[in-house]
Amino acid sequence: MSNNEENKDLKDLPLRDDIRLLGRLLGDTVREQEGEAVFAVVEKIRQTSIRFDRDADAQAGAELQAILDGLPRETMIAVVRAFSYFLHLANIAEDQHHIRRRRAHDLAGSKPRDGSLAHTLERLKAAGIAPQVVRKVLDVALVSPVLTAHPTEVSRKSILQCQHEVARLLDTRDRMALTPEETAENDLALRRAVLTLWRTRMLRPNRLAVVDEIRNGISYYDETFFAELPRLYAQFEDQLAAAFPEHRDWSLPPFFRIGSWIGGDRDGNPFVTADILRAGLRLQSTAALEFYLGELHALGGELPLSQMLVAVTPELEALAASSPDHSTHRADEPYRRALTGIYARLAATARALDRHEATRHAIADAEPYAAAAELAGDLGVLAASLQAHGAALLAGGRLRRLIRAVEVFGFHLAPIDLRQNSDVHERTVGELLAKAGVCMAYEKLPEDARIGLLLTEIASPRPLHSPHVAYSEEAAGELAIFFAARELREKYGAAALPNCIISKTDGVSDLLEVALLLKEAGLLQPGKPPALSMNIIPLFETIGDLQASAGVMDRIFGLAAYRALVASRGDEHEVMLGYSDSNKDGGFLTSGWELYKAEVGLTEVFRKHGVRLRLFHGRGGSVGRGGGPSYQAILAQPDGAVSGQIRITEQGEVIASKYSNPEVGRRNLEILAAATLEATLLNLEHEAEPAAFRGVMDTLSELAFRAYRGLVYETEGFTTYFRESTVVSEISQLNIGSRPASRKASDRIEDLRAIPWVFSWAQCRLMLPGWYGFGTAVDTWLSTNPNGLDLLRRMYQRWPFFRTLLSNMDMVLAKTDLGIASRYAELVGDAALRDAVFGRIRAEWELTRRHLLAIEEQDELLADNPLLARSIKNRFPYMDPLNHLQVELLRRHRAGDSDERVRRGIHLSINGVAAGLRNSG
Repeated sequence: MSNNEENKDLKDLPLRDDIRLLGRLLGDTVREQEGEAVFAVVEKIRQTSIRFDRDADAQAGAELQAILDGLPRETMIAVVRAFSYFLHLANIAEDQHHIRRRRAHDLAGSKPRDGSLAHTLERLKAAGIAPQVVRKVLDVALVSPVLTAHPTEVSRKSILQCQHEVARLLDTRDRMALTPEETAENDLALRRAVLTLWRTRMLRPNRLAVVDEIRNGISYYDETFFAELPRLYAQFEDQLAAAFPEHRDWSLPPFFRIGSWIGGDRDGNPFVTADILRAGLRLQSTAALEFYLGELHALGGELPLSQMLVAVTPELEALAASSPDHSTHRADEPYRRALTGIYARLAATARALDRHEATRHAIADAEPYAAAAELAGDLGVLAASLQAHGAALLAGGRLRRLIRAVEVFGFHLAPIDLRQNSDVHERTVGELLAKAGVCMAYEKLPEDARIGLLLTEIASPRPLHSPHVAYSEEAAGELAIFFAARELREKYGAAALPNCIISKTDGVSDLLEVALLLKEAGLLQPGKPPALSMNIIPLFETIGDLQASAGVMDRIFGLAAYRALVASRGDEHEVMLGYSDSNKDGGFLTSGWELYKAEVGLTEVFRKHGVRLRLFHGRGGSVGRGGGPSYQAILAQPDGAVSGQIRITEQGEVIASKYSNPEVGRRNLEILAAATLEATLLNLEHEAEPAAFRGVMDTLSELAFRAYRGLVYETEGFTTYFRESTVVSEISQLNIGSRPASRKASDRIEDLRAIPWVFSWAQCRLMLPGWYGFGTAVDTWLSTNPNGLDLLRRMYQRWPFFRTLLSNMDMVLAKTDLGIASRYAELVGDAALRDAVFGRIRAEWELTRRHLLAIEEQDELLADNPLLARSIKNRFPYMDPLNHLQVELLRRHRAGDSDERVRRGIHLSINGVAAGLRNSG
């Protein structure tokens, strides 16, 4: 073994120790709770699976299948739970190990790592970027991860809370030198946590309501965002001051914000209504105000400064004097009296805005704040007084973080995006026009006629809507959302509801229809000049829509009336790109390439019209839905496509894995900010040969598109194969989200949502959406370009886009398992169909793997990603039994076994496999 391997082995030793510890505690729990016989079965399966997976022992594979196929129902459920919980515990150990290694690097004074803001500043300085340029970018920057409600997030909050306790106890063991007594107490606490986990129901008995999803989203603020986002701002300001000491003021604008779709995303979800939108903002606001009230109470304990010992500014003196706190005990404590007054005003605000009574009652009634900026201003008076009189250190802690939190979260917590399908907007506008007697057949008009009619109506101050007219349920619901948006913006501020997103945008009229609906709600004021109050954001999703996106935006910017609306929004416009549906439509390679080309085309169009482009990337957790490492993904954007502003969806189990642990959460937030700055200020593609490279990609994309469409949409019986060989039908029965799995009541793949499409392929360990078509494309291209391999290798080495694309494919291929996938294929009743389709899939996988390794010049997958390779080695022996059991349970269920334990076992196995894969939805 080399020194490097020995060092790596030593570094990973604590991780192995943690996994062994948690595995032992889980095993003890199974033995104590389920009996020795069940424990013996679990242990036999574990040992046999390890032999089969790590040693490629064929005999062990046969033994494993025999054991699993012969399990009685009740034992099967216990085995599924045991292996599922082990994978959850292994995830915790891995997350803690990442934290441990980062701390070790920091303690050793290692150079800043990729993705850290310190590393970004080093790169900017090395590239000669002046501080004024950095400042200019930050003044207009926006970095916004957007949380979405996700129908493949399978973990309950109760389970996550148990896992947080395990993580906390592991962290304590790692950071502190424990006495023997303390170690014993920690061991006991871990045992309690694992027992609680074992006895906590993993599945929900009922489907989540939208309000439940809203509460789940808010919980990540309590766990991570409230504390870590203000801390990240402070850290970055201090790093900027150290890196550019000649530039004095590095007080940053609130450019980093967390967004949300939860409660505003109506696309395919009939349960999101105007009342739900109101309830969502009220819940969000209450969470923000309760956090501020708690921090104000804590500040009161931290600032008992006496005026006999410290001077104060006149502004603070006035703030203290206006407080209703007249206690003689605090007569000489102006900071405390000022805080008591601020608390009273904020408690009154909570009552006025949300009908919410503060947990700790205010000392007296007070005038509520009209806006969050007033609260921030009062807190700023405290900070300025401390800084002016020798106590700046006290202003730099909790007070500094609270001021930043108020600036970022306001009284609304998170901006909620409104999203709806363009077809619904079209029908609503058509009904408005017909009921008003303006146009009786809007839907039948050609595009040019629609545009002319919509522009006329948008410019008219006359409303189309009448409260005395009866509208269809759909139209009434859509109008109610827009009217509620106006009402809620007045109540919570414009930042609470800034955006309207249009799914399935394919033409100019789609944007103008939303403009008309906003006008009806008073959120667009006609005139010269007109004023638009909300951003209109087209979402281009299919391959055809991506190809048309630049043309659509060019045409609409050419309309003087719309260009005036954009001017009223500060000459900025956002465009959203859909990774999921474009992948389902055209496959991994074509989706990635058409997204890239759309960005290039949009960048040119926006530059031509003098409009700042902000891209919103609709990515999922899995590679098939645009997932993969965020840092590399942002750096792989074409030059000019970021420009200091980016929004990215965070979905499903990825939200929990990224943001449920505060340290991991802050690291992921930092990565987004660092990558955005680097992609904006560094020319990362300058060494590429874009003309030659892009020509090759055009050809490869066309070939891959044909291969993918040929399998998925043109192979007779493929829909049957997909539905019988995956758990897609069973997923729709899980209580894991409020949104239906399909947009329409049909079995067609076209109507299936991209999320369950990708999730289903992940469950059967094929990951088809993340690689299919690449092998055929490269093989065909090389047949006419015999020396083309050298060019593909140069593309991989020098072009960030291509390298990231292949790196993500490498990860997906490493997570596939054709042996396990073949067992799922056996569920297909038609043997000829099964053999034909799976044979094509197997051949394409082998072809893709061979060409990928040749381009990367590697002998095995994940050669450049030892961390993931290690993770797979640790977890796959525990995933394999779950997949084998899932297949057996599916077979029994579909054969008519109606035992509730069979259905529950299927759903439990889905949870376990998702935990093992981590980014599957």
